Amino acid sequence: MNNFQELHVHTRIVLAALWIVMLFVYAYVDIFSLFRADVLQNALEGNVFVFEANQLFFLLTTIYILIPSCMVFLTLVLKARVSRMMNLILPTVYILTIAGSMVGETWLYYLLGSVVEILLLSALVWFAWKWPKQENIQSV
Repeated sequence: MNNFQELHVHTRIVLAALWIVMLFVYAYVDIFSLFRADVLQNALEGNVFVFEANQLFFLLTTIYILIPSCMVFLTLVLKARVSRMMNLILPTVYILTIAGSMVGETWLYYLLGSVVEILLLSALVWFAWKWPKQENIQSV
């Protein structure tokens, strides 16, 4: 008696939702980091990870987080070809940066969050790659 109606979810909605989920995971991993003594001590010394916490660092970090934040909207409104390309390229770049941030990390919450982020970003690439093509309508 499994009569539930299955609805097709448009690729754009799936991609936007994946960006949103990735951003939530990303934010919470960063928020949890604020409770670590080593991160707090580095912050008090003016460092974030191996970077000096200065205006340039915060500007670049803001740009880094603005891109996926805007991708939620842009995925929905850009032309399909442009949206698909951006959803193939940008997640790939973010996968590399997140994987790089895992090097030398020993905290399990951070590693788990990063792996989940990479899986979500990989799903973005997968769904963008599999974006259905519009079928040509033949007039009879």
